[in-house]
Amino acid sequence: MFYYVAKTFAVGPLARALFRPWVKGLDHIPEDGPAILASNHLSFSDSVFLPVIVPRPVRFLAKKDYFVGSGPSGWLTRKFFDITGQIPMDRSGGRASQDSLNAGERALHEGALLGIYPEGTRSPDGRLHRGKLGVARMALKTRVPVIPVAMIGTDKVQPIGRKVPTPGRRVGVIIGEPMTFDAHYDHVDDRFAQRAVADEIMYQIMRLSGQEYVDAYAADVKRRLEAGGAAD
Repeated sequence: MFYYVAKTFAVGPLARALFRPWVKGLDHIPEDGPAILASNHLSFSDSVFLPVIVPRPVRFLAKKDYFVGSGPSGWLTRKFFDITGQIPMDRSGGRASQDSLNAGERALHEGALLGIYPEGTRSPDGRLHRGKLGVARMALKTRVPVIPVAMIGTDKVQPIGRKVPTPGRRVGVIIGEPMTFDAHYDHVDDRFAQRAVADEIMYQIMRLSGQEYVDAYAADVKRRLEAGGAAD
């Protein structure tokens, strides 16, 4: 109920008035049933504009940090993510990350529309980076369609480090055709099959977004940039 009220009477109207978001391919979103929305990730506001555009509720695998913040702003963020049904994603790897993905799978089994950023973090340089295998394994295990999504211009209205989006620029969402992976469904635990699926998802996102693709993980590129090195 809170999600519906916030989207219909608060966040939605405000976002539409200030940023006039445009969308292509909205008919590719199924009216019901589970699906994975696999999107590029340019800005924190991606997680605002995509739910505003998509008619159905979207549950995101969101960074765990948003659920453990301190102080008034941390409490508010935590409550907002909890009450809108978002799922904490532990990115430390190993069992903790797998438990987060398992929670995403349960949401899909319940018929949810699950949003995920295959790059694992926001792009540090505006380019599209190598997809992690979690989205591929989830798609193979649940056999639900993966819908590639390209967010356009969100890095201009809210670059990394800016807390509030700046009005004056339009943002866009391009939604691609649903993807299925019949040739790989019987090879859930095969890392070569997982890599093939992840790469195909990233290729479709690249085709929609027009971003330059980099065959390196975004987190690794970010660490190199922070250390003063070159992104490549």
